[in-house]
Amino acid sequence: MPKFEEELDFALELEEPRMFKVLLHNDDYTSMDFVVDILMRIFHKTKAQAEQIMLQIHKKNKAVCGVYTFEIAQTKAEQVKQLAKENEFPLLATIEEDA
Repeated sequence: MPKFEEELDFALELEEPRMFKVLLHNDDYTSMDFVVDILMRIFHKTKAQAEQIMLQIHKKNKAVCGVYTFEIAQTKAEQVKQLAKENEFPLLATIEEDA
């Protein structure tokens, strides 16, 4: 059997995945304690970080909770929606592309 050596003359180009911010939005009904709990459970923030983000949401009407690939951001926003619904809160989580 003859031996063949073939050299491939192309470079494999990998692109960084697009990243997306998950934002929580302020409302008049969701308790601050629930928001802190969501930030700790879903976004793995410390209590101090969660309280700081919760205050940003309260004062600025929204805040970034984390930046992730699309699928992870979408999953986290869906988890927020589900837990909020189970606890009868209208807490809104959205995602937008990180610049």
